[in-house]
Amino acid sequence: MARDVEKELLPYKSVLLLQGPKGLFFYKLGKYLKSLGKKVYKVNFNGGDLITYPDFKNSYNFTDKFENFRKFLENLIEEKEIDLVLMYGDYKPYHKVAIEVCRDYQIDWYVFEEGYVRPHYITMEKYGLNGFSKIPRNPQFYLNLPNFGIPEPKPNEFRFSKRALSSFLHYLFLELLRWKFPHYKPYKNYFPYVPYLLCLLRGVIRKKIYKITEKPIFSLLTGELKKRYFLVPLQVFNDSQVLVHSEYNSVSEFIEEVLESFSKHALKEHFIVFKHHPVDRGFVCYKKLIKNLAEKFGIKGRVFYVHDLHLPTLIKNSLGVVVINSTVGLQALYHNIPVKAMGRAIYDVPGLTFQGELNDFWKDPGTIDRKLFKNFYNYIVKTTQLNGSFWGRFPFE
Repeated sequence: MARDVEKELLPYKSVLLLQGPKGLFFYKLGKYLKSLGKKVYKVNFNGGDLITYPDFKNSYNFTDKFENFRKFLENLIEEKEIDLVLMYGDYKPYHKVAIEVCRDYQIDWYVFEEGYVRPHYITMEKYGLNGFSKIPRNPQFYLNLPNFGIPEPKPNEFRFSKRALSSFLHYLFLELLRWKFPHYKPYKNYFPYVPYLLCLLRGVIRKKIYKITEKPIFSLLTGELKKRYFLVPLQVFNDSQVLVHSEYNSVSEFIEEVLESFSKHALKEHFIVFKHHPVDRGFVCYKKLIKNLAEKFGIKGRVFYVHDLHLPTLIKNSLGVVVINSTVGLQALYHNIPVKAMGRAIYDVPGLTFQGELNDFWKDPGTIDRKLFKNFYNYIVKTTQLNGSFWGRFPFE
């Protein structure tokens, strides 16, 4: 049973696009919506938005101060009779205002993000994502669902080179056209253009190094230490999932809490493995922090910190996975590996994830209700996912 997005969009006549993912995805989306007979308009907030939406007739550049955006948006909605708003991420300052305006005007909105289910999907969800999601958290809701399957996903044809080029051009024109958008308010701190490129280069170099240096660790974790370690996949340091949808102020704070709990409550024969997020490879490094904390808590020798080992293999060979709210948690559940979610995650449902304290997870991580997971997984894909990629195969083709 595939998702019928065209049917979902049928009631709407006039659509407004706000910020999209870096690249041409929203431009392609606009063309798709027009093919359905919709009137489509776009708001650009910076130079990166502008150069990736070359439909100047129906796009509007917001160059004013942030505090004037609400009035600008209200006027545009009234003038163009907008009845649907689409955006990438619901945590950005402009998008938060837009959602408030949508509520005031009783207008629907959908939010795009990278997929809850990866790698073959992206998310398109009505009224909010992650901690803002309307997805039911009651396990009985899913257990009562009739049986239905989902089609095998097509390859998403993701290209890292396309994503990297999109980011390169976005930040380049953000800087070059800053004079045109002098009041642009970014949703999170970002590196100035030259340091950003240097960090990307450092990430490439580190990847080459880790490919060699981490081989012995991989052999150890899939051999002698198989099913003797817990896996902790880290999230991007400025990820909205951490900063908005959890109580943590930083990934470092999360690392310290997890290590302290592990040191006091895990069995002495067990180990813990922190997996760095690949997007963060050139930007931050937690090696020194983890080393110092391991020494502080007396567990030196039981703690590993890795970067580029194969994630599915690490998951399947672990005793359990601890996350803030990463989609890796859903991957672990797929592989029948117990999960403890420390933030607000859509899959943090009784019967799926461990509902007790982290201190108790180390001793008995519990089991997963497979029927509940199957129904939950199929429901998520059916109602919130699109088979495709922002930097690969367009999901509406």
